[in-house]
Amino acid sequence: MLALWKTWQDLKARGIMGINQRNGDYILKYNKRKYYPVVDDKIITKMRAIKEGIKVPELYGVIETEHEISKLKTILDGHNDFVIKPAQGAGGDGIIVIADRFDEKRFKTISGKMISYSEIEYQISSILTGLYSLGGMRDRAIIEYRVSPDPIFKSISYEGVPDIRIIVLMGYPVMAMLRLPTRQSSGKANLHQGAIGVGVDLATGITLKGTWLNEKISKHPDTNNIVSGVQLPDWDSFMRLATRCYELSGLGYIGVDMVLDQEKGPLILELNARPGLNIQIANDAGLAQRNHIVEAHLSELKKKKRIEVPEERMLFSQKNFAVTIN
Repeated sequence: MLALWKTWQDLKARGIMGINQRNGDYILKYNKRKYYPVVDDKIITKMRAIKEGIKVPELYGVIETEHEISKLKTILDGHNDFVIKPAQGAGGDGIIVIADRFDEKRFKTISGKMISYSEIEYQISSILTGLYSLGGMRDRAIIEYRVSPDPIFKSISYEGVPDIRIIVLMGYPVMAMLRLPTRQSSGKANLHQGAIGVGVDLATGITLKGTWLNEKISKHPDTNNIVSGVQLPDWDSFMRLATRCYELSGLGYIGVDMVLDQEKGPLILELNARPGLNIQIANDAGLAQRNHIVEAHLSELKKKKRIEVPEERMLFSQKNFAVTIN
């Protein structure tokens, strides 16, 4: 018992945040429930982003009822590759990623598996029933542009699309992580399914060490290449997008998930009102410690009756949370 107490004290001293602290001190405090639909429904998120001039994957179409499945061919006309996902899905479940059209009735998924047109229709029907939605409620199916990952990820990722999560408190980025698909995660950038989380220096966009299945690692298990020391292109654009999502969502504590498309650059994928805590392992740093720095800064700004714009918030985070790489 003494050893457990010492461990807890050590973690607290390092500013490591636990789930109860996250829920009580940040999610409940900063996230008003009336704004949850903005982040829980990907269609609403996308529409808000487009209105604010924030870049997202192009929307090809939305199917809301079984009757509307008949318009799928029209939606897909002219598109050989695309993504179908539930509007209110979580954890990457229910998503189909089509890489190419084989013939009039068949397509190839990103993994090379052949899938028929009727199988796609069946998947959309399953999405509509709420099979993959939060709470099992009826859902809508999104058909959108398939992101083509930047070539920089080729040596440190297995299939799929790597993404970048930045946790943002009141518009201030506090921690970032690159999520890399693996064979075990079936090409999905989901840590709970076996993807790798790699810390990212907020100041430079250079990757740090990684975590895989809650263990620290330095190499990708499938490519055997080092995951640290990679300079992510156009990093300031990712930071600017993340800071602007505070105004977009109205939520004070969020995870902003983004991708780097080889043609379109940084794009917002989705927002998360309940971001996980594994990002602390990937960065070897505590969220609570960084959150306290932001909260102290906000308190000083309040005394001065000042509100900082997104660019100022980004620069504050880059200055205060820069990592010294040995």
